[in-house]
Amino acid sequence: MKAEKTFIDGLLLIQPSIFNDDRGYFFESYSALKYRELGIEADFVQDNISKSKYGTLRGLHYQVGDAAQGKLCSVIKGKVLDVAVDIRFGSDTFGKHFSAELSDENKIQFWIPPGFAHGFVVLSDEVIFHYKCTNLYSKNDERCIAYNDKDLNIDWKIDSPILSDKDLVGLPFAQIEKDFVIKL
Repeated sequence: MKAEKTFIDGLLLIQPSIFNDDRGYFFESYSALKYRELGIEADFVQDNISKSKYGTLRGLHYQVGDAAQGKLCSVIKGKVLDVAVDIRFGSDTFGKHFSAELSDENKIQFWIPPGFAHGFVVLSDEVIFHYKCTNLYSKNDERCIAYNDKDLNIDWKIDSPILSDKDLVGLPFAQIEKDFVIKL
């Protein structure tokens, strides 16, 4: 297993060790010990799986306060562009985003700690997306940033995404509250 740091502190791309043979493949999708060795000191309490068709965009979501979530994201089937936006006020990379292509072929996992908004868009006919969360879902503490915010300028790689009603009314980035303040 290898971890690659990104230009945004805290975000990691993880490549599990894959064991291939004539029967198929095997890999550990999660090992608390190995992830702690990578610096991920997270206790995961909820796993989520979504199935979506091509062009579906989910995000940019985050939770605030005691409900803030870290997420370990992966793709079981298909391909997505996965995006994390730094919403930690005071961070050197506040308002910057990082994106990575996750697929069933590359098996890359994306660690997104609390303090980031998260979203993904489906680039294959369909996708089964999996993510482990460090906190339970809390509707009252969930927030959404507009996926097409001009300040963020995210290239989602598709022209006309399919959005939920919730994602259609995401807030402009400039209007998010100071929920994640970094003490400098």
